[in-house]
Amino acid sequence: MTNNKSLNRIKVVLAEKQRTNKWLAEQLDKGEATISKWCTNRTQPSLETLVEIANVLQVDVKELLQSTVKESHMVYIKVPKDEL
Repeated sequence: MTNNKSLNRIKVVLAEKQRTNKWLAEQLDKGEATISKWCTNRTQPSLETLVEIANVLQVDVKELLQSTVKESHMVYIKVPKDEL
């Protein structure tokens, strides 16, 4: 299934961890073309594979996903230090 929306952050997390698509492909025993499709969000890995990617990269699986909460809906309340 092809999707133009960025659903995953695999490419970003790979960069943060200073790892390459090739390295991830080797760790998961997948083709580099498959990893490239995930990194460009042309296709998405299964949930099971996403958990495996998180384990290999030593991150929480949530870090591999784009947030579904829009920041404009978030409310921030500033509490004075003396009330904490």
